[in-house]
Amino acid sequence: MKSTLKILTLVITLLALSCGGGEEKKEEKTKVQLKRQPTTKKVESKSNDTKPSETIDLTNKGVGPITSLDITADVDQAMATKGKDVYDKMCTACHRIGKKFIGPAPNGILERRTPEWVMNMILDPEGMTQKDPLAKALLMEFNGSPMANQNLTEDEARAVLEYFRTLK
Repeated sequence: MKSTLKILTLVITLLALSCGGGEEKKEEKTKVQLKRQPTTKKVESKSNDTKPSETIDLTNKGVGPITSLDITADVDQAMATKGKDVYDKMCTACHRIGKKFIGPAPNGILERRTPEWVMNMILDPEGMTQKDPLAKALLMEFNGSPMANQNLTEDEARAVLEYFRTLK
């Protein structure tokens, strides 16, 4: 009885192993074909354009509640400190100073974007990625990872903007 059970187990194991080998080869061929097509498309789209995160556009104010913003020449240190606190609590999950992370690095942002655009992106990221061409392009550059709406007030967003002014 025991030897029959052992032989039966051995036969079943050999059958399972011999059947599984053919299926793996078919799956490998399919996987190789799928990998080639997207890679070609990505290379073509990157080689034609400058990265949206490196694009300089100091005329676009974006789409959202902020249409005009007056900024003094000097940084308001108290506001910048408040902005750093808000940034540290709400933004560091996706943004890192000095390097690309899930989202773009905030330093130097005001050399590439208008203050209104930055505030509109903070206050209404969904609207911006739907209606603003640059925000749409950034969404694609960062692998379709949308910016989360942190529901900041205009005062908090303004403080974050002031903090960004201190970053070089």
